[in-house]
Amino acid sequence: MNAIITAPELASDLAGPNPPVLLDVRWQLGGPRLRSEYEKAHIPGAVFVDLDSELAGPAGAEGRHPLPDPGVFGAAMRAAGVSEDRDVVVYDGGQGWAAARAWWLLGYSGHPSVRVLDGGFGAWSGPVSSELPSPAPGTFVPSAGARPLLDADGAAALARTGVLLDARAGERYRGEVEPIDPVGGHIPGAVSAPTAENVSDDGRFLPSAELADRFKSFGVTPASEVGVYCGSGVSGAHEVLALAVAGVPAALYVGSWSEWSQDGDRPVAVGPDPQ
Repeated sequence: MNAIITAPELASDLAGPNPPVLLDVRWQLGGPRLRSEYEKAHIPGAVFVDLDSELAGPAGAEGRHPLPDPGVFGAAMRAAGVSEDRDVVVYDGGQGWAAARAWWLLGYSGHPSVRVLDGGFGAWSGPVSSELPSPAPGTFVPSAGARPLLDADGAAALARTGVLLDARAGERYRGEVEPIDPVGGHIPGAVSAPTAENVSDDGRFLPSAELADRFKSFGVTPASEVGVYCGSGVSGAHEVLALAVAGVPAALYVGSWSEWSQDGDRPVAVGPDPQ
């Protein structure tokens, strides 16, 4: 199954005999939670999921958005109507990062059929609703490990033996600015590959062939072992999704720079070069 779905395809699926579960994961880094936007208007039937409290654990030594407690995550998914035998479609406000985090986490936890609405809520031209749905409880029980996961040591090793992509903006990778974490720079050996460049101006992913060419320019080949990190495992999930669209499997370092940079014993590289 494709990792993304277009708005017309979603409209068709919603009108069919087995409509997918819809999750609304609108979110913005450092801003107010966007449940109020969901309550004003959402795709009919969509259930709001809060990234900070349901798709991540409390911030701490493992980073700003560590993996959530499986019990908390599983309960949130079941409350939203998620079951193993029913397709899921996730969308956010258009940037795609939060939706990709939900896509990655559900896949990592064993759900076999999850797609992201390409372009997010802004791409939807069908009806919207302010009615809060009451879905029948789902049966999904998370089982970790269905997607590859990196820790700090694994990310450091992969930067030497494979291709480790840094999904943050280039200026953060180079260490020119660091608005959030204790120090700027990147994991030695990592390659700068800002995930914002995987999409067009409207937030939709570039065609798969273009994405494949882009990742090839970073040294990614069909035989490569590929990993991704970002600031805290959110935009990095978006890059893993872009790689999936290009046909390349990749691991995610969820702790990312927010975990790495907390430990003063870990090396930090600065400047435009990987080393």
